[in-house]
Amino acid sequence: MAEKVTKAFIQPTPSGKEELGQIEVAPEVIEVIAGIATNEVDGVAATRGNFASGVAERFGKKVHSKGVKATIAEDGQIAIDVYCSVKFGYSIPKVAKEIQTGIRQAILNMTSIDTNEVNVHITAIHFDQGKEEE
Repeated sequence: MAEKVTKAFIQPTPSGKEELGQIEVAPEVIEVIAGIATNEVDGVAATRGNFASGVAERFGKKVHSKGVKATIAEDGQIAIDVYCSVKFGYSIPKVAKEIQTGIRQAILNMTSIDTNEVNVHITAIHFDQGKEEE
């Protein structure tokens, strides 16, 4: 059985700073940062998770990386895929653009890693269930 090998993202040394060693950032860290940035965007209803994250949330654990997949190519390019749903009434292109901008800025500010692409996949539209017309 093949062992899963995950690559770490190499963080560049900030300009003007002395290099003391190599800094590696795990893909899970990038996914958590992207997940938090996604959920902060107005108009995002939820991010899509899998069975394991759904079970973990039922037991009270918050899964911040739900619906986010970070990959690194052989040439070092970073791609992030986000799967989320949008609230009814919001402009899908506007929300998607805000997600892309928010993720890029959050990752750049926290890790100094520049992302090559941020792909937003809108999987559903959530309608407001609380208001019933009489």
